Amino acid sequence: MRYLHLILIFFLALFCFRAQAQCNGTLGDPIKNETFGSGTGTFGSAQPNGVTNYTYVAGSPNDGQYTIAKTISGLNSGWIPQIVNHTPNDPNGYMMVVNASNSPGIFYQTTITDLCPNTTYEFSAWIINILRNTGIKPNVRFAIENNGVEILQFSTNDIPENSGWIKYARTFVTPTNLGIITLKMTNQNPGGNGNDLALDDITFSACGPTLIPSITGNASTSTQLCEGNSATFHFKTDVTPGVYQNPRYQWQVNAGNGFTDLPNEQSTTYTATFTNAIKGVYQYRLLVGDGNNINSPNCRIAGSQLTVTVNPFPVAVAENPTPVCIGGTILLNASGGTSYSWTDPNGQIFSSDQNPTIPNATKAMEGNYTVLVTANGCTAQPKTVFVQVLDPVVITTNIKNTTICEGQQVQLEVSGGTKYLWQPSTGLSDSQISNPVAKPTETTTYTVQVSNGGCSATEQITINVNKNAGADAGADQKLVAGQSISLNGKVSGDDVTYYWSPSDYLDDPTKLNPVATPPQDITYTLNVVSNLGCTSSSDDVFIKVYPKVVIPNTFSPNGDGTNDTWNIPAAAAFSNPIIKVTNRYGQLVYQSTGTFKPWDGKMNGKDLPPAVYYYSIYLNEDFKTYTGWVMLMR
Repeated sequence: MRYLHLILIFFLALFCFRAQAQCNGTLGDPIKNETFGSGTGTFGSAQPNGVTNYTYVAGSPNDGQYTIAKTISGLNSGWIPQIVNHTPNDPNGYMMVVNASNSPGIFYQTTITDLCPNTTYEFSAWIINILRNTGIKPNVRFAIENNGVEILQFSTNDIPENSGWIKYARTFVTPTNLGIITLKMTNQNPGGNGNDLALDDITFSACGPTLIPSITGNASTSTQLCEGNSATFHFKTDVTPGVYQNPRYQWQVNAGNGFTDLPNEQSTTYTATFTNAIKGVYQYRLLVGDGNNINSPNCRIAGSQLTVTVNPFPVAVAENPTPVCIGGTILLNASGGTSYSWTDPNGQIFSSDQNPTIPNATKAMEGNYTVLVTANGCTAQPKTVFVQVLDPVVITTNIKNTTICEGQQVQLEVSGGTKYLWQPSTGLSDSQISNPVAKPTETTTYTVQVSNGGCSATEQITINVNKNAGADAGADQKLVAGQSISLNGKVSGDDVTYYWSPSDYLDDPTKLNPVATPPQDITYTLNVVSNLGCTSSSDDVFIKVYPKVVIPNTFSPNGDGTNDTWNIPAAAAFSNPIIKVTNRYGQLVYQSTGTFKPWDGKMNGKDLPPAVYYYSIYLNEDFKTYTGWVMLMR
């Protein structure tokens, strides 16, 4: 516990020592400001000769080496990877990363010229221990020399790990016999296992009394003015007395091209007058020097800036809203500023929104709306927009509901607006006129949207479509005399009546599938009649009736005039029958192809002997091939 107490006292003393070492007043513009540059590459350039006796590498440095980098991420596994350069507001800035050598060496040195004797200056540098884990801690010694003779030296002592960037600063007074001022930064501890660090933002500045700038009547050090306006501002800078024996003053202004002296403004107050102000940013500051030091930029200090911003008037935009229906919502839109003030047609302020909405519009809300657009305290000329509130659309139609037959058409008519849109568009001659011709194929409800430029309403018209009568008598059929078949009738349409004609040989002509038993060829017609007055229809079916096939099994070609031939009467009804007869050995003894010719019991003109013969009879594709035997008798 005693050991921890001593450590705490040590760090508190170290903090107090640093705070006392810094300039307690105001600093001048930096005489030296080493940021190690910036760029888009991962590594920066090597330092000029004489700045360090370490060796430059564009990568991870080993003992006795350094690099110029944006970040140490990826350089060394023993280093804290997230450390980046210290320079404020410069993400592309570099820092000097040093891996200390085993023997003392100069990390960094520079020469400062054009200083004034017997003048107080502050030197400062930012340093960070980049070790991830415990190791040899960096201990940097600073020495400021005048013509090679030290006039100031101090050290950081051991810089602990994970302490972040630390500013080390000292003030010193230049001697009367001022010569060449040199800064040297060397390592006190050996390298090897640790002693790795990064340097950044090494500065020299004059140090003087405390300066407290102010603008009379303004709690801030900045103020604003609108372009084209006129105003007067009183600036003042309080200077701590007793620091300079012979303080002298000079006001400066920066209108965008750097600070320049204001002639004859050499007191602690200054009055800035703007007439018809031109837009821009104007910065003022007081320079303070001890005697003739006021004339040397390296020997004087500068107060904080007092700023006057002349803002341009905003470019106000207010969009004319589309007309709105009674009961709808008025939508107002403006742009170009940071604050807005809307006035209604009665001159009453009603909203500070950029884009206000007014629900439940009435005719009384119609008129001019005015908006004041303000940005940075400057208000543009008022912008006015006209809001039109339209009467609601009242739709009139020629029909609400009607019925047509399939294939017929009907004229639709609607009024009450200037624009029309029908949905669906199927079956319409034009979906964007007030009076399209409708010819739907199915019962359809059309919805029409009617608008007058701002208001809209919808109405519906239903067209009922009665289907025409449709007849399908089915495919043609074939049968053998004495057989029966069923007709395959089909009908379509709304509210139809049907029947077959002729009714001959039908069991019921009013059925879709009557049974037909015709004795000969016949054509039946299916008649379908629309009971709604729509188109009727009919369709025919042909019934082919073949004679009954009778095949004799004996005949006696003996010339007695009775049963002298083997005749098949039904074969005459077929156009191309094929009839063959063979003996018991399979030898063809008779054949008839085409028109049937009865067999007379001969082969090649000679009588065949009595016997049993075998036949095959092919009539057409509708019949099976008949086979069997026939007895020839003498």
